[in-house]
Amino acid sequence: MSESSRADKWLWATRFFKTRGLAAEACANGKVKRNGHPMKSASPVQPGDLLEIPFIEGPGFRLISVKAVIEKRVGAPEAQACYGDLTKPEVYDALKLWLAAKREATKGRPTKRDRREIDKIHGFWDDV
Repeated sequence: MSESSRADKWLWATRFFKTRGLAAEACANGKVKRNGHPMKSASPVQPGDLLEIPFIEGPGFRLISVKAVIEKRVGAPEAQACYGDLTKPEVYDALKLWLAAKREATKGRPTKRDRREIDKIHGFWDDV
C-alpha cells in the first residue's frame, strides 16, 4: 500500500459513496473537509487525517479518522478497518429521527421500493 491516495478514490473504496463520481462531486462542492478545510477530489488522503463527510441519507456529517489508505474497493469489513468513526451518537440519533419523520410524511402503504429503503435503514441502525 502507498502512503497516500486520492480523496475520491479513498472515499469510494471505503464505501462512503456508491460511485467514485459521487465522491468527486461531493469533494468538488466543498462538502468533504479535511481538518476543517474543504478538499478537492485529487487531494491526498493520508493516515492520521481527520475527515468530515456528509451523510448521503440526510443532514449531518460523519467525523472519520483515516487509519489506512486503500485505492481499490474491498469488502465492508476490510473497508471499515481503514477508518475510525468518531461521530457522536447524538448525530446518528438525530439522523434516525429525521429519516423516521421523512418516512412518516409519506402517506399510504409503502411501495416495494419504500419497503427496501426501510429495511436498509433498520439493518443499518441495528448494527450501530
